[in-house]
Amino acid sequence: MKRIFVLLSLCVVSMTQFAQTASDYFDAANRGANMGDAEDQFNLGSCYLFGDCASQNYSTAVYWYRKAAEQGHAEAQNGLGNCYYDGTGVSQNYSTAVYWYRKAAEQGNARAQYGLGNCYNDGTGVSQNYSTAVYWYRKAAEQGYAKAQFALGLCYSHGTGVSQNSSTAVYWYRKAAEQGVSSAQHNLGRSYYEGIGVSQNYSSAVYWYRKAAEQGVSLAQFALGLCYNHGYGVSLNSSTAVYWYRKAAEQGYAKAQYNLGHCYAHGTGVFQNYSTAVYWWRMAAEQGLAVAQYDLGVCYANGYGVSEDMSLARFWIKEAAKKGHQDAMDVCRKRGW
Repeated sequence: MKRIFVLLSLCVVSMTQFAQTASDYFDAANRGANMGDAEDQFNLGSCYLFGDCASQNYSTAVYWYRKAAEQGHAEAQNGLGNCYYDGTGVSQNYSTAVYWYRKAAEQGNARAQYGLGNCYNDGTGVSQNYSTAVYWYRKAAEQGYAKAQFALGLCYSHGTGVSQNSSTAVYWYRKAAEQGVSSAQHNLGRSYYEGIGVSQNYSSAVYWYRKAAEQGVSLAQFALGLCYNHGYGVSLNSSTAVYWYRKAAEQGYAKAQYNLGHCYAHGTGVFQNYSTAVYWWRMAAEQGLAVAQYDLGVCYANGYGVSEDMSLARFWIKEAAKKGHQDAMDVCRKRGW
């Protein structure tokens, strides 16, 4: 009798491993879940959450995640925590999210450790405590969880919850960057560019900036544009600088918009075109970038790329002066604006 029980148990465990199609996978998960297998309950919940092998239904996903979580399934506990954190299939409740994250984190689930660290870092669902955030980030980071490695790098960089240490920040940035975390790649590039926590090395900065830029990080695209514009770590190439400035500018990054406008105004890497320069300076000026506001005002004052309009010239130059732009302040003082 005991042997029969063991055989039946083996039949219940992980039925989904034998599935060949999405339909088979769902059927296997459904059978196993209804027989009480936690792994299949988790798998069935995931089917409903992501809609991969069943019609998407968040509340049903939560139902099955809870079933598995209550049996101690760490991935399900983390998934249920995510649902409560985001308000997916349940009413948003940060404290309940923390409860489930902690359950999974204490079992060593790296994703839950990272999520719990975020909650402590932001004071979401729990009293803010940076040192406890670092504790959980480190737990996940040491398991190789890339997002936690980047977060821990930030903590060391800013001295949040831990003594500030730029070289340790670089260590964790590199760990995350090598796993493809774009923000870590950018920060590692910046560390090499500025020589913070590591010996200054422009070519290494370019290497990491490019990695992040190719993933669409506007700050890295702008930084890579600067490197090509000045020949830092690469051969000077104004047209390539314009290419990267444009990438960042089109994402709304004000400094890139200004630099792209500057390239058009001076014919650097592109044909000179004042009206296009005005377009990009306006984009940056409307975001409050003082140097763009001043140059846009100058364009209106002189009719560069736009019809001369002294009222608009005064408006933009005064806006720049309010932000402490020295040339704008001088103009305002001389003209009595």
